[in-house]
Amino acid sequence: MVTTTSSGLDSYQVPCVYSSIQKKEEHGFLSVSVPGSKSITNRALLLATLADGTSILRGTLFSDDSRYFLACIQDLGFSVFVDEKEKTVKVTGLGGDVPKKEASIYVGSAGTAARFLTAYLGVSKGIFHLDASDQMKKRPMAPLLSSLEGLGTQIVYTGQKGFFPFTLSSEGPNVSEMNINIDHSSQFLSALLIASCCFKDDVKIHVEGKHGMAYIAMTVKMMEDFGILVTNPSPDTFFISGGQKYHGLEYQIEPDISAACYFYAMALLLGISVTVRHVTEQSIQGDMEFLNFLEKMGCSRRESPDGITITGPKNGIYPGITCDMHACSDQAITMAALAVFATSPTTITGIGHIRYQETNRIHAICTELQRMGISCEEREDSITIYPGTPAPSTVQTYDDHRMAMGFSLIGLRAPGIVIEDPGCCRKTFQEYFSVLDDAVAQLSLL
Repeated sequence: MVTTTSSGLDSYQVPCVYSSIQKKEEHGFLSVSVPGSKSITNRALLLATLADGTSILRGTLFSDDSRYFLACIQDLGFSVFVDEKEKTVKVTGLGGDVPKKEASIYVGSAGTAARFLTAYLGVSKGIFHLDASDQMKKRPMAPLLSSLEGLGTQIVYTGQKGFFPFTLSSEGPNVSEMNINIDHSSQFLSALLIASCCFKDDVKIHVEGKHGMAYIAMTVKMMEDFGILVTNPSPDTFFISGGQKYHGLEYQIEPDISAACYFYAMALLLGISVTVRHVTEQSIQGDMEFLNFLEKMGCSRRESPDGITITGPKNGIYPGITCDMHACSDQAITMAALAVFATSPTTITGIGHIRYQETNRIHAICTELQRMGISCEEREDSITIYPGTPAPSTVQTYDDHRMAMGFSLIGLRAPGIVIEDPGCCRKTFQEYFSVLDDAVAQLSLL
């Protein structure tokens, strides 16, 4: 239930349903739908913009991030038709050309729009002014901007060097071999890969770091779907032969696995079965790895024509685990919420880069858990969480959608958990708390 606090901020009182579910004789079963993937939506938007001809994107996510991306490509002069009711976007690309040779765009807090459009415009002829929200102005951009400077792009910073806002000026890239460090974000590499169609010659990208390679695999697969083949001559090198072009096509966007994972986590947490409609084992999203962790904690998994179903152990009793979440780091907060109720400690590793996302997520996780009386150890690249009984608490969300969604899970099993500023979920899943309310209603009707 959404309420208003004395400070005027919206809040959400999480309904504690665990005890009532355990009293029922029937095994709880939940079936939900989630919106389209943010990661796939924004990649598809850029690929369609770069393609030769018209693309129709179906199952599109409409959220703050995707709306900022749509506004940006419209401000650049592209022909875009949007039908939110049908979840469809039609984009007419110009084979890599930008319609306007000088333009101003605002990427908001959308990291994909920020990185993808910076790379594209940085290798395109023209003068482009880019600005962002205060939150995005704090997030890393320097590795990508440094790579663009190596390609001949001129960058004028309005604020701090290496961060938004800035102006990009280019006559097109004058070299086609580059280096990129992805320790802080794999989006830097995805951005350069997708923009490779703007180069006349073969493109070779040398990579430092291994973070987020599941997202790189998604990028490479989608590039292939739109018509450009990427090869890996060595583990740290990507090669794109010159002369390839993207082609307009009709493209179906998958359900968002990141969003699905909050509901799959409920299977473990509450000892129920959860089906997320239209999720398949063929998904190209890295967060599918989270389902493997749920199995290690005692869940079973099956696929049907309706979607993948996860069934949790009886009474929601499960062990803690040690898990490297580099491939599904958006679910580190989700795992932290589950760790609170495990029968043994949980250690989450491979997540140092999440300090540089919407907020310092490692520190935010530990801060909010400790405020509930839950012991945890914060390290540079990992967290260890010790099970306990959470005290009633108002969760600070730090304008971070994943803090709001992930920590809401704790309140399903522990009373007195309130989520401050639930509206921050607009970034990727604006209906999350409505879907959660519907899910609780399904469970209450058993």
